[in-house]
Amino acid sequence: MTPSPRVLIVDDQALIRSGFRLILTTRGIDVVGEAADGVAAVTAARELRPDVVLMDIRMPNMDGLEAARRVLAQDPDCRVLMLTTFDLDRYVYAALALGASGFLLKDVTPAHLANAVRLVTTGDALLAPSITRRLVERFAAQGPPSRSVHADLAGLTAREVEVLTLVGRGLSNAELAEALTLSETTVKTHVARIFTKLGLRDRAQAVVVAYETGLVTPGRFPP
Repeated sequence: MTPSPRVLIVDDQALIRSGFRLILTTRGIDVVGEAADGVAAVTAARELRPDVVLMDIRMPNMDGLEAARRVLAQDPDCRVLMLTTFDLDRYVYAALALGASGFLLKDVTPAHLANAVRLVTTGDALLAPSITRRLVERFAAQGPPSRSVHADLAGLTAREVEVLTLVGRGLSNAELAEALTLSETTVKTHVARIFTKLGLRDRAQAVVVAYETGLVTPGRFPP
Protein backbone atom coordinates (compact mmCIF):
# COMPACT_ATOMS: atom_id res chain seq x y z
CA MET A 1 0.00 0.00 0.00
CA THR A 2 1.08 3.58 -0.69
CA PRO A 3 2.20 5.24 2.56
CA SER A 4 -0.18 7.85 3.91
CA PRO A 5 0.98 11.39 3.06
CA ARG A 6 2.34 13.55 5.87
CA VAL A 7 0.46 16.85 5.97
CA LEU A 8 1.16 20.36 7.28
CA ILE A 9 -1.92 22.57 7.74
CA VAL A 10 -1.40 26.33 7.35
CA ASP A 11 -4.25 28.75 8.11
CA ASP A 12 -4.59 31.78 10.34
CA GLN A 13 -7.91 30.49 11.69
CA ALA A 14 -7.49 27.96 14.47
CA LEU A 15 -10.96 26.55 13.80
CA ILE A 16 -10.05 25.72 10.19
CA ARG A 17 -6.81 24.05 11.27
CA SER A 18 -8.44 21.94 13.97
CA GLY A 19 -11.30 20.96 11.68
CA PHE A 20 -8.99 19.86 8.89
CA ARG A 21 -6.78 18.01 11.34
CA LEU A 22 -9.76 16.08 12.70
CA ILE A 23 -11.00 15.23 9.20
CA LEU A 24 -7.62 13.96 8.04
CA THR A 25 -6.53 12.07 11.14
CA THR A 26 -9.84 10.21 11.39
CA ARG A 27 -9.20 9.02 7.82
CA GLY A 28 -5.74 7.72 8.58
CA ILE A 29 -3.74 10.67 7.25
CA ASP A 30 -0.83 11.88 9.39
CA VAL A 31 -0.99 15.59 10.22
CA VAL A 32 2.57 16.41 11.25
CA GLY A 33 2.04 20.05 12.18
CA GLU A 34 0.16 23.33 11.93
CA ALA A 35 1.12 26.94 11.27
CA ALA A 36 -0.85 30.18 11.60
CA ASP A 37 1.02 32.34 9.07
CA GLY A 38 3.39 32.14 6.15
CA VAL A 39 6.58 32.69 8.13
CA ALA A 40 5.75 29.85 10.50
CA ALA A 41 4.74 27.69 7.54
CA VAL A 42 8.14 27.99 5.87
CA THR A 43 9.91 27.11 9.11
CA ALA A 44 7.59 24.19 9.85
CA ALA A 45 7.94 22.81 6.32
CA ARG A 46 11.72 22.94 6.57
CA GLU A 47 11.74 21.15 9.92
CA LEU A 48 8.93 18.65 9.37
CA ARG A 49 9.40 17.85 5.65
CA PRO A 50 5.70 17.16 4.93
CA ASP A 51 4.55 15.53 1.71
CA VAL A 52 1.63 17.93 1.36
CA VAL A 53 1.05 21.45 2.66
CA LEU A 54 -2.49 22.82 2.86
CA MET A 55 -1.76 26.54 2.46
CA ASP A 56 -4.18 29.39 3.06
CA ILE A 57 -3.72 32.32 0.66
CA ARG A 58 -4.55 35.28 2.87
CA MET A 59 -2.52 35.31 6.09
CA PRO A 60 -0.65 37.83 8.24
CA ASN A 61 3.16 38.35 8.21
CA MET A 62 3.61 36.46 4.93
CA ASP A 63 0.85 35.50 2.51
CA GLY A 64 0.35 32.01 1.17
CA LEU A 65 1.83 32.75 -2.25
CA GLU A 66 5.20 33.81 -0.92
CA ALA A 67 5.15 31.01 1.65
CA ALA A 68 4.37 28.46 -1.07
CA ARG A 69 7.22 29.80 -3.22
CA ARG A 70 9.68 29.43 -0.35
CA VAL A 71 8.42 25.99 0.67
CA LEU A 72 8.75 24.68 -2.88
CA ALA A 73 12.17 26.27 -3.28
CA GLN A 74 13.50 24.46 -0.23
CA ASP A 75 11.71 21.17 -1.00
CA PRO A 76 10.72 20.68 -4.66
CA ASP A 77 9.19 17.28 -3.87
CA CYS A 78 6.61 18.81 -1.55
CA ARG A 79 3.08 19.32 -2.87
CA VAL A 80 1.22 22.52 -1.97
CA LEU A 81 -2.56 22.81 -2.10
CA MET A 82 -3.83 26.35 -1.76
CA LEU A 83 -6.87 26.98 0.42
CA THR A 84 -9.32 29.65 -0.68
CA THR A 85 -12.79 30.87 0.24
CA PHE A 86 -13.87 31.69 -3.31
CA ASP A 87 -13.52 29.41 -6.32
CA LEU A 88 -12.31 32.27 -8.53
CA ASP A 89 -9.81 33.80 -6.15
CA ARG A 90 -7.51 36.06 -8.17
CA TYR A 91 -4.42 34.66 -6.46
CA VAL A 92 -4.85 31.03 -7.39
CA TYR A 93 -3.59 31.29 -10.98
CA ALA A 94 -0.35 32.80 -9.67
CA ALA A 95 -0.13 29.97 -7.14
CA LEU A 96 -0.43 27.33 -9.85
CA ALA A 97 2.18 29.09 -11.95
CA LEU A 98 4.74 29.18 -9.16
CA GLY A 99 4.37 25.47 -8.53
CA ALA A 100 1.32 24.80 -6.34
CA SER A 101 -0.40 21.55 -7.29
CA GLY A 102 -3.95 22.83 -7.11
CA PHE A 103 -6.43 24.38 -4.74
CA LEU A 104 -9.31 23.54 -2.47
CA LEU A 105 -12.27 25.56 -1.27
CA LYS A 106 -12.41 25.85 2.49
CA ASP A 107 -15.93 24.38 2.49
CA VAL A 108 -14.62 21.19 0.86
CA THR A 109 -16.37 18.02 1.99
CA PRO A 110 -14.44 15.75 4.37
CA ALA A 111 -14.24 12.96 1.79
CA HIS A 112 -13.00 15.32 -0.93
CA LEU A 113 -10.37 16.80 1.38
CA ALA A 114 -8.94 13.41 2.27
CA ASN A 115 -9.04 12.17 -1.32
CA ALA A 116 -7.40 15.36 -2.57
CA VAL A 117 -4.52 15.06 -0.14
CA ARG A 118 -3.91 11.46 -1.19
CA LEU A 119 -4.27 12.10 -4.92
CA VAL A 120 -2.10 15.21 -5.15
CA THR A 121 1.00 13.24 -4.20
CA THR A 122 0.64 11.16 -7.39
CA GLY A 123 0.47 14.10 -9.79
CA ASP A 124 -2.11 12.04 -11.68
CA ALA A 125 -5.13 14.33 -11.43
CA LEU A 126 -5.68 18.04 -11.12
CA LEU A 127 -8.03 18.68 -8.24
CA ALA A 128 -11.47 20.04 -9.14
CA PRO A 129 -10.49 20.33 -12.83
CA SER A 130 -13.65 22.16 -13.92
CA ILE A 131 -13.22 24.83 -11.25
CA THR A 132 -9.50 25.15 -11.86
CA ARG A 133 -10.11 25.46 -15.59
CA ARG A 134 -12.58 28.33 -15.10
CA LEU A 135 -10.13 30.08 -12.82
CA VAL A 136 -7.16 29.72 -15.17
CA GLU A 137 -9.29 30.85 -18.12
CA ARG A 138 -10.29 34.00 -16.30
CA PHE A 139 -6.83 35.08 -15.26
CA ALA A 140 -4.79 33.75 -18.17
CA ALA A 141 -6.64 36.33 -20.26
CA GLN A 142 -5.02 39.04 -18.12
CA GLY A 143 -1.53 37.80 -18.95
CA PRO A 144 0.81 35.45 -17.07
CA PRO A 145 2.00 36.27 -13.55
CA SER A 146 5.56 37.42 -12.98
CA ARG A 147 6.74 33.92 -11.94
CA SER A 148 5.26 31.98 -14.83
CA VAL A 149 6.15 28.50 -16.02
CA HIS A 150 8.12 28.60 -19.28
CA ALA A 151 8.47 25.67 -21.59
CA ASP A 152 9.79 24.90 -25.06
CA LEU A 153 7.27 22.68 -26.81
CA ALA A 154 9.59 21.87 -29.72
CA GLY A 155 10.70 18.67 -28.03
CA LEU A 156 7.17 17.25 -27.90
CA THR A 157 5.79 14.87 -30.50
CA ALA A 158 2.55 15.75 -32.30
CA ARG A 159 0.68 13.29 -30.09
CA GLU A 160 2.20 14.78 -26.94
CA VAL A 161 1.13 18.27 -28.01
CA GLU A 162 -2.37 16.90 -28.54
CA VAL A 163 -2.35 15.32 -25.07
CA LEU A 164 -1.04 18.51 -23.44
CA THR A 165 -3.78 20.53 -25.14
CA LEU A 166 -6.46 18.25 -23.72
CA VAL A 167 -4.84 18.28 -20.28
CA GLY A 168 -5.02 22.06 -20.47
CA ARG A 169 -8.74 21.77 -21.11
CA GLY A 170 -9.15 19.91 -17.83
CA LEU A 171 -9.60 16.36 -19.12
CA SER A 172 -8.78 13.45 -16.83
CA ASN A 173 -6.75 10.46 -18.01
CA ALA A 174 -9.94 8.49 -18.57
CA GLU A 175 -11.44 11.31 -20.65
CA LEU A 176 -8.18 11.64 -22.59
CA ALA A 177 -8.22 7.92 -23.36
CA GLU A 178 -11.78 8.14 -24.67
CA ALA A 179 -11.13 11.27 -26.73
CA LEU A 180 -7.98 9.88 -28.35
CA THR A 181 -9.09 6.24 -28.54
CA LEU A 182 -6.15 5.10 -26.45
CA SER A 183 -5.76 2.98 -23.33
CA GLU A 184 -5.36 4.79 -20.01
CA THR A 185 -1.95 3.18 -19.66
CA THR A 186 -0.83 4.74 -22.94
CA VAL A 187 -2.26 8.11 -21.90
CA LYS A 188 -0.36 7.95 -18.60
CA THR A 189 2.84 7.22 -20.53
CA HIS A 190 2.30 10.25 -22.75
CA VAL A 191 1.57 12.48 -19.75
CA ALA A 192 4.67 11.24 -17.92
CA ARG A 193 6.85 11.95 -20.96
CA ILE A 194 5.41 15.45 -21.27
CA PHE A 195 6.20 16.13 -17.61
CA THR A 196 9.77 14.90 -18.10
CA LYS A 197 10.43 16.83 -21.29
CA LEU A 198 9.01 20.10 -19.97
CA GLY A 199 10.28 19.73 -16.41
CA LEU A 200 6.77 19.84 -14.94
CA ARG A 201 5.80 18.68 -11.46
CA ASP A 202 2.18 17.79 -12.11
CA ARG A 203 -0.98 18.50 -14.09
CA ALA A 204 -1.46 21.89 -12.49
CA GLN A 205 1.72 23.16 -14.13
CA ALA A 206 0.76 21.40 -17.37
CA VAL A 207 -2.48 23.39 -17.45
CA VAL A 208 -0.54 26.63 -16.97
CA VAL A 209 1.86 25.73 -19.78
CA ALA A 210 -1.04 24.89 -22.11
CA TYR A 211 -2.49 28.38 -21.57
CA GLU A 212 0.75 30.32 -21.61
CA THR A 213 1.98 28.70 -24.83
CA GLY A 214 -1.33 29.27 -26.57
CA LEU A 215 -2.36 25.63 -26.94
CA VAL A 216 -5.56 26.49 -25.10
CA THR A 217 -7.22 29.88 -25.46
CA PRO A 218 -9.56 31.10 -22.69
CA GLY A 219 -13.19 30.70 -23.62
CA ARG A 220 -12.51 28.82 -26.89
CA PHE A 221 -13.77 25.39 -25.86
CA PRO A 222 -17.00 24.11 -24.29
CA PRO A 223 -17.27 23.51 -20.51
